[in-house]
Order: sequence, then C-alpha cells, then structure tokens
Amino acid sequence: MSKRAVLEVIALDAEDAIAAQAGGADRLELVTDMAADGLTPTVSTVTAIRAAVSIPLRVMLRLSDGFAAGDVSRVARAARELRDAGAEEFVLGFLNASGEVDLAAVERMAEELDGCRWTFHRAIDHAADRDALRKQLADLPGLDTYLTAGSAAGVDDGLAVLLAEAARAGEPGYEQQLLVGGGLRLEQVPRLRAAGIDAFHIGGAARPGGWEAPVSVAAVGEWRRVVDGR
Repeated sequence: MSKRAVLEVIALDAEDAIAAQAGGADRLELVTDMAADGLTPTVSTVTAIRAAVSIPLRVMLRLSDGFAAGDVSRVARAARELRDAGAEEFVLGFLNASGEVDLAAVERMAEELDGCRWTFHRAIDHAADRDALRKQLADLPGLDTYLTAGSAAGVDDGLAVLLAEAARAGEPGYEQQLLVGGGLRLEQVPRLRAAGIDAFHIGGAARPGGWEAPVSVAAVGEWRRVVDGR
C-alpha cells in the first residue's frame, strides 16, 4: 500500500485545529495575522492548540511581513519560548534584499532549533534563484520540507516548476519533501499526485467563509478525499 499523502492545514486557533483534524488533516501550520501572510502565534495559542489535537504542529517563525529576518535574536528567542512550551516542529525562511537566501539567519535558526524538523516556506517562491537556494540549504539539520507554489503568483503559474522539481527528487538540494500550497486548487491535485508529489497545504481553501470564518470540517474532508484519490 502506498504511503498516505500529507494534508497540512493552516490553523489560527484551537477551533480551527479541532475542525482540521476532524476533516482528516495530517498536520497543522500554526500562524497568526493572515493579513501579513502568517506570523508567529503566541505561546498561549500554541499551548491551547497542542492540548486540543493530537496531530503534528508546525509553528511559524516570522515576526513581521516580508521575508527579511530582521532581528534574528528576537526570532531565536521566540523559538526558544515555543520549544519550552512544547513546540517541536517549525516553519521559517529568510531572504536578503537581493532575493538570495539569508544564510546567516537561516543557519542561526537551524542551530537554535537543534534538530527539530522544519519547513522552508514560500520565501523560496520569491528567491532570485531557487535552485541555488536549495543547494545552499541542502545540508542544514532539520530541514525536511519546502512549502512552495512554484511561483510567487501561485500554483497556476508555478505548475511547470513544481513538476520539474518533483522530477529531480533525490538530487542534491532536492531531497526534501515538496509541500505544495499557495492558490492550490482541488482539480490540480491529481496531476501533482501523478508526478509523485505527496504533500499539500491549504489555508483559505479550508474556509469557504473566508479568513474571518473558522476551518470547515467538510471542506477539509473534501480535500482529504481528493488527496487520497478517492
């Protein structure tokens, strides 16, 4: 039997988390402030969500809009506080003003996370050279996933890039799992699955009522069925 594909859902609070798990999510990405495309949630929010569900959580490490690291010591302090509260997996990604990976900042955070598993988020879609970024980060401890749409504009524009990167799986810099998200539509999933992509990320698609509404169990369930090929 083939391994079940991963369905990751953005959760803003415990209500979202409970609904996502009930709908069949495998993992949650925890954020706050979607107006800024997702920032680091409070320790109390993470603690409440951890108490409410049993599935894995990945917590965003991003203190302000954009992809600049800013004060890395503040980000590191946030990571320590979250780890002390029980967080075990994370999401991060930093670029410099030229669109290159901020290697010093990412290395500092990988050291701070001390082996915790983490995702490099959609900063890769805004990078000047995504292949170079992957190769620079290839050996960082804990990095096991890239969240990407293949393009800053979303999956519609990035589909060819996603398929090409899936075909390179296992090459240096391409060992990490591709987690596809960013304007992903249900009808795109079968083609991506056929290409060997086995992880999918949804946010707004889990909330038919918009970001002010909670996650819908039914919406997540529909995605679960399509991701599973049912």
